Amino acid sequence: MNNPITPPRWADRFLEWFLPEDILEDVQGDLHEVFQSQVHATGLKQARKAFMLSTFHYVRPYFFKRRKKQTHHTNLLSLDMLYNFFIIAFRNIQRNKIFSAINIFGLATGMATCLIIMLYVQHQVSFDRFHEKADRIVRVIFKGSVQGEKLNEAHVMPPVAQTLLADYPEVQQATRLRQYGTPRITSGDKSFKEDAFAFVDANFFQVFTLPFLQGDPKTALLQPNTVVISQSTAHKFFGNENPIGKILTFKDFKATCKVTGVIANIPDNSHFHIDVFASMTSLPEAKSASWMTSEFYTYLVLPPGYDPRQLERKLPQVVEKYMSPQLQQAFGMNYSQFEEKGNHLGLFLQPLTDIYLHSDFMYDLGPRGNTQHVYIFSAIALFMLLIACFNFMNLSTAGASKRAREVGIRKVVGSVKGQLIQQFLMESILLTSISLLIAVVLVVLALPLFNSLTGQSVAFTSSGALTLLPGLLLFGLLVGLLAGSYPAFFLSSFKPITVLKNTLATGNKSIGIRSGLVVVQFCISIALMAGTLVVYQQLRYIQSKDLGYNKEQVLILGETWVLGKQEEVFRQQLLQDPRVLRVSRSGYLPAGPSNNNNFFIYPDDDPAQQIKAIRYDVDDQYMPTLGMQLIAGRNFSPQMATDSSAAILNETAARALGWGNDSLDRTITRSTNEGEKKTYRIVGIVKDFHFRSLHERISPLVMVLSPNSGTMIVKVKTADTKDLLASMKTQWTALTPDEPFVYSFMDQRVEDTYVSEQKIGKFLGIFAGLTILVACLGLFGLATFTAQQRTKEMGIRKVLGASVPTLVALLSKEFLKLVLLANLIAWPLAWWAMQSWLQNFEYSIRLSPWLFASVSVAVLLIALVTVSFQAIKAALVNPVDSLRNE
Repeated sequence: MNNPITPPRWADRFLEWFLPEDILEDVQGDLHEVFQSQVHATGLKQARKAFMLSTFHYVRPYFFKRRKKQTHHTNLLSLDMLYNFFIIAFRNIQRNKIFSAINIFGLATGMATCLIIMLYVQHQVSFDRFHEKADRIVRVIFKGSVQGEKLNEAHVMPPVAQTLLADYPEVQQATRLRQYGTPRITSGDKSFKEDAFAFVDANFFQVFTLPFLQGDPKTALLQPNTVVISQSTAHKFFGNENPIGKILTFKDFKATCKVTGVIANIPDNSHFHIDVFASMTSLPEAKSASWMTSEFYTYLVLPPGYDPRQLERKLPQVVEKYMSPQLQQAFGMNYSQFEEKGNHLGLFLQPLTDIYLHSDFMYDLGPRGNTQHVYIFSAIALFMLLIACFNFMNLSTAGASKRAREVGIRKVVGSVKGQLIQQFLMESILLTSISLLIAVVLVVLALPLFNSLTGQSVAFTSSGALTLLPGLLLFGLLVGLLAGSYPAFFLSSFKPITVLKNTLATGNKSIGIRSGLVVVQFCISIALMAGTLVVYQQLRYIQSKDLGYNKEQVLILGETWVLGKQEEVFRQQLLQDPRVLRVSRSGYLPAGPSNNNNFFIYPDDDPAQQIKAIRYDVDDQYMPTLGMQLIAGRNFSPQMATDSSAAILNETAARALGWGNDSLDRTITRSTNEGEKKTYRIVGIVKDFHFRSLHERISPLVMVLSPNSGTMIVKVKTADTKDLLASMKTQWTALTPDEPFVYSFMDQRVEDTYVSEQKIGKFLGIFAGLTILVACLGLFGLATFTAQQRTKEMGIRKVLGASVPTLVALLSKEFLKLVLLANLIAWPLAWWAMQSWLQNFEYSIRLSPWLFASVSVAVLLIALVTVSFQAIKAALVNPVDSLRNE
C-alpha cells in the first residue's frame, strides 16, 4: 500500500510556532484530513495551494497577537490594522477602477517626468566632479573692454601658467592645453582625421584625474614627439595590439610621435573631450613670452580650502607688470595710459566645476550647458509633480460621497479620526507605490528618446537604481503623503449622522480649495503652452531672418588642403561644371565651425583709438559667393597689386573707428608685441552680416585679401545636389583616392547653431501636452464631484422645464470661469518668463498679446470638451432618480 501524501513539513513547524497548544493538535488533524481529500479531488498542486492558504488563515490572528506580545507594541497603528488597511485599500481600488486608473496614470506621469528631469539635472551638475582635485582646480580666463567692445575669452596667453606658478606660492600646480586643429593621423595602412586632439603640458595628468591603463602619467609626455591616447583611439589604430612604443604619423605637421601612454576614455560629463594628447614640448609657440596672443587654456591647482578670489584680487598686478611693456612697444602707451582711454584687460579665475554650466566665453573647449535650461526643467519637474498631486486630491475628494457612508459606519462602530486618517493615507501611499513602479518603467522606456533629443547621456542603470532606491522610496512616501494629506483630513471629518442620513454637503471652503487646485493646474499648463509657442516663433524668426548673406545652395567642402598642389586643379574642375556658379577659398565661415582670428587695430596714426576686431582672410570671390552686399567702395581685385594691403570693413567696424560710411581710402594699422606694424587701406564697406549666432551682437570685422587653402565655399545653381555631389566626389577621388570627401551645407550649419533652442522647444511642447492632459484629468474629477453634488438641483430644474443645453451650460460655466481666472494669472507670469528668455538673444521677436489669446482659446476649448461629458451625463439623468431620497 502506498504511503499517504503529506503536507510540507515547514507547514507543521509554522503551526507549532504560532498556534496555542490547546488547539494545535485539532487544527493539524483537520488540515491534514482536508489536504488528503483535496489531493484526490483536485491534484497535488491545487491541494498544496489550498493547504497554504488555510494555514495562513489559522495562523494570522495568532501571528499578530504573538508579535504584539513579543514587541509590546501598543501604538494605534498595529500590524493587524496595517493588514486591514491594505485589504480595504485594494478593495477600494478594485471597486473604483476608473478613478484609480486615472489617479495612478496621473501620478505615474508626473513622477516619471520628475524622475527623468532629476536624472538630467544630476547629470548636468556632475560635470568635471570626477577629478580628485576638482574643488581645487580653477581655469584662468581673459576679460576686458577695448573701445567699448567686450572681450570674454576662455583661453589666455602662453606665459600665464608659468608666471603665476613662479610669482604666487598659493599656486601649487599649473598646466596648459592648446587645441591645434583636426590633424590627419596615420599608422601603417590606417588613416583617421582626429577631431579630439590637443597639446598639453607634461604635468597635465597630475592635475586632472584621467586614469592610465598603460604608461606612467608622470613621465609620459616629458619628451617631445610623444603622445598619450585614449582607449578607444588605441583600439581604432592598433586593435588588440599593445600600442606602447608604436608610431603615429601626423601628416599636417609632417612629424611622427611615439605612443607612451593609454588612458581610459574620458567620461561624458567632462568639459573637454580629447582622445590624442601630444607633448607641449613639441610646440614652439608654447615657449612664447607674448602677452598679446592667447589660445592656451590654463588651469591652476590651489591649496585645499583656499578661496580663489584671494588670488584673483592679485591678478591685476600681473597684467600691469607683464603686459604693460608689450603694450608700450606695440601701441606706444603703457597699461595705465591704456586704462585712461576707458579700456580694460584682466585675468580672472573660474572654478573647474563651474565651466560647463556657467561659461559664456568665446572659444570654449566644447558645448556648454545652460543653467537657464536646468532651472526651466527643474521648475517643470516640480510643476508636473504638483499637478499630479493636485489631480489626486481633486479625484479623491470628488469620490467623497461614495465613501461617506463608509466613514459614517466606521465612526459609529468605534473608529476614531486618527485611524481614518491613517486608512486614507495608506490608500494614498499604496496608489503612489503602484504609480512609482509604473513611473520607473516609463523612465527606462523614455530615457533613450530623452537622450536623443537632448544629446546627453543620462543613464538609469540597475546599479544606479539600487543606489537611488532609498531616495526613490522616500520620494514615493513623500508624494503619497503630500497627495493624500488633504483627502485624508477631508474624508475623516465627515459626521456620522450627516452621512448616514444622506445629507452630506460640502462647505465653500473645500470647494474653494478644489477650485484653487484646478486654477493652479491650468496656470502652469497655459504658461508652458505659451512658452512653447514663443520658442517656436523665435526659431522661425531665426530661420527667416536676413543674415546678411545667402545661406541657400551653398556647399562647404572641408579639408581641401589635403589635395596639396592639386587643390587649384580641383577648383578649376568645379568651375567648369555648369551647375557651379562660384568657388571661394576661405576657412572663415559665418556659421558652424570656422577659423578664428582677431587683432588690435587703430585708425590712421592714432593708437589711442585702437579696437579689437575679428579678422577674416578671404579671396576676391568670398563676398560674391555668399551674396554679401557692399554699401560703399569695391571688392578685392587680384589684378591690383596694392590690394595685398587692402581691407574691407563691416558697418560696425566703421562706426567703432569713428568713420561711419566715410571710411574709404582711410587706413588702419595693426601692431604686434614685437613692434611690427602693418597698414591696410580701406577699399570697401560690407553690409553687416551675422557671423555668429543671433545670441550675440555683430562685432567689428575686418576682411583682408589672403586666399588660404583648406576650405572651399561653393555656390551652386541646381536643386539636384545629389548628382552634383557624386560628380564632385568622383573628381576628388581621382586626385586623392586615400582621403575622404567631406562636405556640409551652409543652411544646415546655420540651423545647427540653434540646436539648443530646438531642443527646449520640443521639451516645452511635450511637457505642455502632459501638463494639460493631467490638468484635464483634475478638471474631470472636479466636474464629476460637482455633478454628484448638484444632482437634485438638476432634477428640480428639469421638472421646472430647463432644457439639456441649458443645464450643460449651467454646469460648464463654473469651470470655464476657473480656466479664465487661470489665464489672467498665467499671462503676466508667462510674459515675464519668456521676455527673460528672449533677452538671451540680441535679435528676437516681440511678444504679442495675440499669442497668449490663441493659447487661452485653445485651453478653453480643451476644458469645455473635458467637462462636457460629465455635464451632459448629469443633465440627462431622469428627474425621478435624482429627486429620490433613500
